[in-house]
Amino acid sequence: MVGGEDPLPGARVLISEDRIEEVSSGENKPLPETNALISGEDAIILPGLINAHGHSPMTIFRGLADDLPLKKWLFDYIFPAEAKHLSPDTVYWGSLLGCLEMIASGTTTSIDSYFFADQIIEAADKAGMRALVAQGVIDFPAPGVPDPKKNLDVGLAFLERWIGFSDLITPGLFCHSPVTCSASTLRQAHEISTRFDLPLQIHLSETKEEPLEILKKAQVRPAFYLDDLGLLDSNLIAAHAVYLNDEEIDLLASREVKVAHCPESNMKLGSGIAAVAKMLGKGMTVGLGTDSCASNNNLDLLGEMDTAAKLAKVASLDPTLLDAESVLKMATVRGARLMARENMVGTIEKGKKADIIIISADTPHMTPMYNPYSQIVYAATGADVRDVIINGRIVYKDRQFTSLDSDEVFANIERISKEIA
Repeated sequence: MVGGEDPLPGARVLISEDRIEEVSSGENKPLPETNALISGEDAIILPGLINAHGHSPMTIFRGLADDLPLKKWLFDYIFPAEAKHLSPDTVYWGSLLGCLEMIASGTTTSIDSYFFADQIIEAADKAGMRALVAQGVIDFPAPGVPDPKKNLDVGLAFLERWIGFSDLITPGLFCHSPVTCSASTLRQAHEISTRFDLPLQIHLSETKEEPLEILKKAQVRPAFYLDDLGLLDSNLIAAHAVYLNDEEIDLLASREVKVAHCPESNMKLGSGIAAVAKMLGKGMTVGLGTDSCASNNNLDLLGEMDTAAKLAKVASLDPTLLDAESVLKMATVRGARLMARENMVGTIEKGKKADIIIISADTPHMTPMYNPYSQIVYAATGADVRDVIINGRIVYKDRQFTSLDSDEVFANIERISKEIA
């Protein structure tokens, strides 16, 4: 995925500790002495995928409230379920289940946000995943933050607790939306994030109701409202961004705001279709996210790529939009740029962190192969991921976890789901 370079046939990648030491080609070259050798024969080697937007603990609500409009789904089902069942325990095990699912389907980095974010970090650390984990901020009583007046105190303490904890983990803040957070909360969250030079995440214009509510409150559309509050800059990650007009897209592009596109969640909740091709045409950084298992219902980023490409085509009646290579960039190098880690991950090249996955290509649905980009986006699924390396550490080998006890995770999820049911 290095810019200007074609896929390398007969490739081999040498890893030393946590970094890529060499990328070369040539089957006849002698192999160096090595502690571990993973065969890439009949396979595709590519950078680990980057999930640009998710709420991993919500795996515990997978399938709980399907086939409902977003507002009813959120206020009548999800918010009450969160209030009753979220705890450090349920968030921890739900996050570990999310880590299992992401690793097994090729995701090595997660941009995550939720409540009880300490437990999300603990789970990601145990799994060996790379993650940007944000503490949720909302102006309502929330799990772990019963007094909304203290939401930013909790968020600030979270940042101070986890900054510098690990090379793999970055903390952050996540403001739920311009509708559920006041102008004061939004400004303060941005000020805190800027002070620590950390990304700020927010849901932006996910539904057609949000622009109407902001127009009624502030007499401007949501992007201009956030701009008036000083939030629009290169550290802001806006998830969904479905209901933006051309002027708002121009504004976001001029402010270098980044967008996390979540097509399957947007489709399932009937929210709409984001103008991703238009955003990319304006030079915006757009990554690809799954959103939560309560609104998707899986964390398979390979499947998300297929959906993103086809949805853009059918929405525009233009089959050339969002070609396979562009979509794969959204899940790799553009996802790295989204979290300001493009110098660290997102491509396979010397000096970068060794976040690498291997996808089997010796199955009927992966045969024959004329174009690896098309094969990955339109044919592969998460089940084709065979090996996963994160930060130079093998966490998934021959479809077996090396860093997590999946039986332990499943047992705890069964216990939690019985309580929820």
